[in-house]
Amino acid sequence: MKLKLIISAIGAFGLLFLTNTSCQKKTDCIAVVHCVDTLGSPKGGVDVRLFANVKTTTGGTVTADLKANAITGSDGQVKFTFKLPAIYDIKASLGTFTTASIIKLEEGKTIDKTVTIR
Repeated sequence: MKLKLIISAIGAFGLLFLTNTSCQKKTDCIAVVHCVDTLGSPKGGVDVRLFANVKTTTGGTVTADLKANAITGSDGQVKFTFKLPAIYDIKASLGTFTTASIIKLEEGKTIDKTVTIR
């Protein structure tokens, strides 16, 4: 009887060990872009574009397929999620005002970037 109990306990712990998902990494790369005015107040309605420029073999530059865009909410921020790390150019536009910056995304991390609309 004791032997069956011990074997059952070992089996239960083994099953628990094999189904534990703590070994799986969260690899999503999250970019949160905060758009503010020159006084530091959040700006809603800003068109934020993330894109990557890559060099061609002929020496030219093209925009890669990895790109995203969104409009900031009233809190002045927008969030993007990508599967792989990369370095993106940021272009934020509101009317005639445009700001450019860059953001480096890291695996499994959320990166915040603040850009000032001027």
